[in-house]
Amino acid sequence: MEFSTSLSFFPTLSKPPLLHTSRVSISLHRCSRRNTRPLTEASGFSYQKFVHFALDETKRRTHLVSSPLKDNFISSIPMDGKTQLQILSFEAPKIRLLRSLCVEGNDTMKVLDFAAFPKPEFDLPIFCANFFTTASTNIVVLDLNPLHDVISRRDYKEKYYKSLLPLGLKYAELLPWGGKITSESLRFFSPIVIWTRFSPSEFNYEVLYSAFKDYFKAWLDLMDLAGEEASDDQILLNCEAQHRYLAWRAEKDPGHRVLNKLIGEANAKDLVRNFLFNGIDELGSKTFLDYFPEYRCEDGTVNEKRSIIGKSFDHRPWDAAGEFVGNNFR
Repeated sequence: MEFSTSLSFFPTLSKPPLLHTSRVSISLHRCSRRNTRPLTEASGFSYQKFVHFALDETKRRTHLVSSPLKDNFISSIPMDGKTQLQILSFEAPKIRLLRSLCVEGNDTMKVLDFAAFPKPEFDLPIFCANFFTTASTNIVVLDLNPLHDVISRRDYKEKYYKSLLPLGLKYAELLPWGGKITSESLRFFSPIVIWTRFSPSEFNYEVLYSAFKDYFKAWLDLMDLAGEEASDDQILLNCEAQHRYLAWRAEKDPGHRVLNKLIGEANAKDLVRNFLFNGIDELGSKTFLDYFPEYRCEDGTVNEKRSIIGKSFDHRPWDAAGEFVGNNFR
């Protein structure tokens, strides 16, 4: 996605829609007028409570232990001397890596990159929360990223997303579609993905926090029910599917530009590849171009564009039943 500021996930976006608050009663407790007023700054808002909730909730469900992975990066200090980075990493019996990167700057820029990657013995989706905040806008991606293709694999879609469609519809109304998204990015998202942009306000942040909690609890519910794969072949397929996702994100990750400015290009590349999307060297040996040969330039390098197909979606390309309604998707 490509932000109009310094972070980029998707291609160029249209003017961001404001979050509508007229139907708040369908999903949240009633809020006072005071809570719906706009915030002129994002300085009073922090993503720390999102992380604290996720860790507390996970500890209630499973045996969560600290991972030493963070120790290799915890000393990363922003060059501006003002921005704070918080890096956390954990693992559990069914979780290969649960990790968090929080960025908070004194210029009101805030970033949360939070993810939970299942062990390959479980074909669980990947929990993904990418939030970017400035004084004037918020850009959000929240999803249970499918490990396998939900457009061609109906069995996988029904197994993990059929029961979650009401949850997705609830927040699709409160957090409207945020603008154009490329076909390349879309293939890593599910029918319940929240992709939105909204103006800062106390109410909007509470909606986002509610969505984060509901989506993460839904992911933990799936984790609770997940059984270990008995087939070595299926485990290998899960490894490759997760490795493909990691290869895409490590090459086209939204945080490159912000991290480059904060900790330098070399440290940023190391953090993205070996922390945020750790597993590239462990889960497989294929390269980015092995998975996505269409990005190969004549000199053998990777095309820096995020969209080769060129097709984008201005509106949510799934209907209320979770059926993909985008035309000519590749």
